[in-house]
Amino acid sequence: MAAIKKSKTLRLLTAAALALPLTTIYASDEEATFQYGHYEDGARNLFNAQSGLKPIQVDSIQTSTKLKLSDRVRLAFNYTQDTWSGATPITTAPLAFGGNRQRQISANVLSGASPYLQNKNVFVDSQFNLLQQNAKTSKYTKNKQLVHTLSSASPETRKQGDLRFGYDWDEASLDVGAGTSAENDYNSSFGNVSGRLDFNQKLTSVNFGASYTASENESMLDHDAAPYIEKSTFGTKVTSLPNGVKLLTGSKQDWAGSLGLTQVLNKSALMEGSVSYTTSNGYMANPYKTMAVLFVDPTQKAGKDGQLNGSMLAFLEQRPEERQQWTENLRYVQHIDALDAALHLDYRFYHDDWGIQAHTISGDWIQPLGDGWSMTPRVRYYSQNAADFYAPYLVSKQAANKVTFDAGGNPVKTDYNPKLLPQNYSSDYRLSGYGALSGGLTVTKKFAKGLEIQAGAEYYTHAGSLKLGGGGEGNYTDFDGYLVNAALKVDLAALSTANSNHREHSQHSQHAHHHGAGVPAGVMFDHVLPNAGDVMVGYRYMYANQAGNTQNGSNTVTNSALVNQACAPQKCYVTPSEMSMNMHMLDLMFAPTDWLTLMLMPQFMDMHMTMRPLDGAPATPAMTTALGSAIIHAGRHEHTTGGLGDTGIYALFNVFKTDSQQINVSLGGTAPTGDAEIQLRDTHRQDLGFIHYGMQLGSGTWDFKPAVTYTGNIDDWSFGAQLNGTKRLESHNKAGFALGDIFQATTWGSYSWTNWLATSVRGVYTLQGSLQGAYRGTYHQIGAMDYGRNYGGRFVDVGFGINASMPNGSLQGNRLSFEWLQPVSDDVNGYQLPREGALSATWSYAF
Repeated sequence: MAAIKKSKTLRLLTAAALALPLTTIYASDEEATFQYGHYEDGARNLFNAQSGLKPIQVDSIQTSTKLKLSDRVRLAFNYTQDTWSGATPITTAPLAFGGNRQRQISANVLSGASPYLQNKNVFVDSQFNLLQQNAKTSKYTKNKQLVHTLSSASPETRKQGDLRFGYDWDEASLDVGAGTSAENDYNSSFGNVSGRLDFNQKLTSVNFGASYTASENESMLDHDAAPYIEKSTFGTKVTSLPNGVKLLTGSKQDWAGSLGLTQVLNKSALMEGSVSYTTSNGYMANPYKTMAVLFVDPTQKAGKDGQLNGSMLAFLEQRPEERQQWTENLRYVQHIDALDAALHLDYRFYHDDWGIQAHTISGDWIQPLGDGWSMTPRVRYYSQNAADFYAPYLVSKQAANKVTFDAGGNPVKTDYNPKLLPQNYSSDYRLSGYGALSGGLTVTKKFAKGLEIQAGAEYYTHAGSLKLGGGGEGNYTDFDGYLVNAALKVDLAALSTANSNHREHSQHSQHAHHHGAGVPAGVMFDHVLPNAGDVMVGYRYMYANQAGNTQNGSNTVTNSALVNQACAPQKCYVTPSEMSMNMHMLDLMFAPTDWLTLMLMPQFMDMHMTMRPLDGAPATPAMTTALGSAIIHAGRHEHTTGGLGDTGIYALFNVFKTDSQQINVSLGGTAPTGDAEIQLRDTHRQDLGFIHYGMQLGSGTWDFKPAVTYTGNIDDWSFGAQLNGTKRLESHNKAGFALGDIFQATTWGSYSWTNWLATSVRGVYTLQGSLQGAYRGTYHQIGAMDYGRNYGGRFVDVGFGINASMPNGSLQGNRLSFEWLQPVSDDVNGYQLPREGALSATWSYAF
């Protein structure tokens, strides 16, 4: 049976971990932060069962900005995005059950293990231990070893954003915030309020907070797994959609409150303590976890070796619909004067009415090294006991189904009695008793004028044997994992101070950057930093969307044309109905001389595609075939990818410059750091192979990207033009294909309405070649997007932009720009969705 989606709770916990720096960053009232993290599980112990499934991987980005709107009013907003994929346990069962089974694709190829959830012909002894039969002797032997049954998931993405306003009094503060989190099958909205009261000349502070969260779950049960999962105990929570998908719905509400005290003990030490309480009600089970139940009729006659026959079925897990949670925290911070270091010690005790008690002890040592460098080693220990309703699997002393005969000799079938099962049950290993130990190191470099770069790594070990006092779950739950992250932080308050001390230089820089004042947000490589030693940091966001009726060239086509021509000589079964792309980029620029600027541009992106069946397409092959499975999967599920994209490395040269005009040349390109070999998970026990070309995160090739840019200005008018291109330096990537080359020409004009605000209009012409080559490996061509000839084309756009630059004040040197690019003409190669438009937004600061 093919894969089932991974745990909702794991994604949220992993996302939360990735969203936190590995060391404490003391927050400024005004700062901008960008952070990237990658988490990956180690391989699970399957006890000699061969599995080609990749472990869980999570790529996460977080951006946050805090601003002071006045001396007392603060504004903060945060955005978090994480994309996950890979294998995770769906249930636990005895090893003898054989839950992890490989599937033969061909004579020489095996797929990754596929979860096996149901077997109505298993054998146990009189103590209900599973028995294994020796193939040679036919003898039964007891095997009590447990093992996780793994299942895999295609990539999925979660996005969360929140906004917070704050007000400061002389000895108090109040913050009010709200936000939302969204993914394919789970959405939540939340609001919160927090505050602080200062006493004793601010040596004592009382902190308080309250929050409310409303969540809605709409989880599609995997169409492979659903027929093998018992859902009778869930009643109306599981419904059937017209396309055959089983949908599990549920809602949840969380109310939380906290109260804390911070006390400065002396000039070198402080202590914090807090208590928090959360009450939750609603659906709190994991819709992608099952509980294995072994049914054995104790009244049956034993076999010749004393064996009893039983059935093992999988049930969706059930958890209580209420939960009360309490947490007590203590923190001690000590500055070590002799070493100019700081020690952080934390203890947390958590307990709830599910029977879980957990202890967390952690310590950080923050050690400055001089010249702006510091390192922070960190260690953390966690231990919990099991939830009251946790069990690896259940044994029910009744027949799963039984046939008897009435007085007239007619057969009567009797199914199991669900009332004989516990009210709540879960085999989720995170509810078991276990301990976890992690250690990490973070290195930080602080530059002048408020710029900070941080990189860190942490290694994590989860084991039942690490549980405090012993008695943890068996070694089948043990695994390791690692986390790496990097962060860029700009302290805007420090920049304000630097600006006030370097006003003359800033005025010169403002004049030198006038050429770029009206450059649209969608234009890159438009300027060279004016002075040796100058630095610029920036964040760039791009969004593009395609939707509507598919085109051939510049003409809309019918479903019949798509079916018969877009995939010729084959037939098309589906077509994209919408495609979108979100890209986040960092601009890191440094000028070693006044004529050369070096630029590094890491990219992070996510892609989304929905498809619809084509009217008039041939009958869909059976789902037991690979082609049939690919078609059914495409019609029922949105395809999503996300993570690190290709990384740009450039050198910008100033080749001509006057007071009103300049010409810059950019030479460089991108390194293939984005994944170009993403594959879909197995479905209906069929290998679906590579995802569609346009959903890969990178080109997979080294690419040369030159550009020539002209800018000029006359009074309040500025203007410019650019020629740029992309040349693939390899004929194909590791997956077997290469994206088409690109040539682009653009020109713009802008008008400055004030010394800080300008608007712009831009025209763009783009020529892109078709995709070359094809995937080397399993790939099912079910629509136009699966053929290289249906990529590229000739495109004309007009852009409308607005730019704001801060010429003075506390935010002097900051620049914020937006541009909407509206398609005017699409002349596509082959058959493609028309473009609906693209948004670019940039923030930058040069110093």
